[in-house]
Amino acid sequence: MTLGFYIIMAAQFFSALADNALLIAAISILRDMHAPTEYEPLLKTFFTLSYVFLAAFVGAFADSMPKGRVMFISNGIKVFGCGLMFVGIHPLIAYAVVGLGAAAYSPAKYGILTEYLPHRLLVVANGWIEGLTVIAIILGVVLGGALISPEIAHTLLSIDVPGIDTGINTTPEINLTIIGALYVVAAVFNLYIPDTGVDHKPLKRNPAYLIHEFNHCLALLWRDKLGQISLAVTTLLWGASTTLQFIVIEWARTALNFDLSRASMMQGIVAVGVAIGAGLAARFITMRRSVRVIPLGVVLGLLVMTMIGVRDTWIAVVLMIVIGALSGFFVVPMNALLQHRGHLLMGAGHSIAVQNFNENLSILVMTTTYSWLIGTGLHIYWIIVLFGTFVSAAIYLVNRRHNANQRFHDQVASLDDTRH
Repeated sequence: MTLGFYIIMAAQFFSALADNALLIAAISILRDMHAPTEYEPLLKTFFTLSYVFLAAFVGAFADSMPKGRVMFISNGIKVFGCGLMFVGIHPLIAYAVVGLGAAAYSPAKYGILTEYLPHRLLVVANGWIEGLTVIAIILGVVLGGALISPEIAHTLLSIDVPGIDTGINTTPEINLTIIGALYVVAAVFNLYIPDTGVDHKPLKRNPAYLIHEFNHCLALLWRDKLGQISLAVTTLLWGASTTLQFIVIEWARTALNFDLSRASMMQGIVAVGVAIGAGLAARFITMRRSVRVIPLGVVLGLLVMTMIGVRDTWIAVVLMIVIGALSGFFVVPMNALLQHRGHLLMGAGHSIAVQNFNENLSILVMTTTYSWLIGTGLHIYWIIVLFGTFVSAAIYLVNRRHNANQRFHDQVASLDDTRH
């Protein structure tokens, strides 16, 4: 890997670090406001709205200029969203603006990998980017949890700059200042991302044309026999993993009597497992063998359901690591396969935009459903059982579809051999 690749990784790390620290800060602000519990998962719902509604435009935007420039502009939008929360705009609205920046950032972040690297390195590169993203999640939720703790917040607020009145007087304000600085660091790295030399398509100004082009790309990827399987798996898993973040917080509060600061640490432990799984996938799973990991999704859903029987902290830690490792081992090969198929069929930016549309529509549906279930008063243990059952059943059906596709492919190949 070259220096340019590591600059891309550094930019992604700091941006993801800030995203995850900001989520914990936003949850804390909602609790300070005494907002209903179901508002917390709605943070992710509002965050993903831009991914879904602007999917037809962000892919074309990412392909219209060098990816580093796209990432720089996107981080600027994130800083603006963080600033809105700082001045007192409702966290749901401010986090939606951050989501707008993330929606524009993502096609460039993943698309540059397919432009910059040969396809044989995509699984390894995805292992890197998922591993670093997960480390950023770990450190982000730990940082977010630490910043909201009264002791650390008091220490930070007691630091005075001689002769300067910063105007930072509350815990949320100091948290958001630090998080905004992390976005600025990411933006600086964006400035040094190398131009890959790939020709860029001028951005069409006709929204109807962009929507038509996006719909064409969407149908193209869903019709592709390998594309549809990898897209179905990643769509389901990203929705499930995002929902699991909030399930873990509520489960830790119920089963382990953890406050938000400690529950966020449990999220970080899941992320440790994801990093381990992503590293193992990058080491042992090639692009050709990527579809063999699909049955692990059934195991993952069943394993999640065992959470309802856990009351011991150390057992909980081990279980979170195992759940995370299965997730990481599962998603990295699927992501690489999907990016490769998409790049071949339609180009990097459009492919990632289609992927983001599906995955974030899944997040939108699943987090909204979880918020509704919490709002009805359904116990978290029943939600965990429903969640685990859904994941296992859905992956089982996807695996059946893949096997049917393979049988059809083998039959066609056999007929062609007979004719020749």
